[in-house]
Amino acid sequence: MSFNKIFVLGAGAIGSIYGALLSEATDVLLAGNKAHVEAINAKGLTLFDGTKKVFFPAATTRIRSIPEKALILLTTKAYDSAEAIAGIGKLLKKDTVILVLQNGIGNEEIVKQVAAKKNTVLRGVTTMAAEFVKPGKIRFWSGETIIESHGDSSKIVDTFNRCGLKSRIADNIINEVWNKLVVNCVVNPLTALLNVRNRMILGEPLKNVRHGIVKECIQIAEAEGILLPQSLDRRVDKQLMHYTNFSSMYQDLAKGNRTEIDFLNGKIVELGKKHAIQTPINETLVSCIKFLEGKYGVPSEG
Repeated sequence: MSFNKIFVLGAGAIGSIYGALLSEATDVLLAGNKAHVEAINAKGLTLFDGTKKVFFPAATTRIRSIPEKALILLTTKAYDSAEAIAGIGKLLKKDTVILVLQNGIGNEEIVKQVAAKKNTVLRGVTTMAAEFVKPGKIRFWSGETIIESHGDSSKIVDTFNRCGLKSRIADNIINEVWNKLVVNCVVNPLTALLNVRNRMILGEPLKNVRHGIVKECIQIAEAEGILLPQSLDRRVDKQLMHYTNFSSMYQDLAKGNRTEIDFLNGKIVELGKKHAIQTPINETLVSCIKFLEGKYGVPSEG
């Protein structure tokens, strides 16, 4: 049995990919900002992945009703999670399933609290990459969606795979989330600070920085009871070879938007303080991104 309707809450770059591909075989509704929604409704949603294809999903700026047996894909920025779920709180049914597909760790706990624990909240990880070209147009790089094991997970995975979204169920989603977190902690701040595409930070001059970030992440994960492979630094380097896109943090800063640094490197720093573990590299990156977010944070004279 499939879902009666699928909602993409926060249809930016990544969310739009899910909405577009799902629209070919399911009843889907994208909820996004006004300019993007208007472009989709007027001329469709164009995806570029080496080829070009136009999709015609329904899109809106506000979800007004949710039927029974609905699936919500939460693809907002991590810092918007609470507000996004609170905004549809009265519309949620007891059988509404919420799949959190965001960067960072701990996001699902925020969603569960806002939803008053009455809904099934699942954690997912995506390895797809995307760039928001302009309203109605998204460039993306294929990847997979990994979803935590639950009674509803197979239904989601079947739906995704049927629509061309390569997906699988993970018995240990925490490790998958942490592995993605480590990659993001390396890629996002470095590319944002250096104004380069992801693959460009792979050079030898940044090797000690990249591996230092990973080492700190591994130490924090271990303190949290999560064992990550000591060879993770080399694995991250190998993954970087295939990343030719601009990171989400680069895109956020380029647009003058807030970044997700608090849910990435900032979370490593936060947990480091909790466990009395020094995280100097991650702390430096957080400070630098905060500096740029605040438009240099220089107080006015006088």
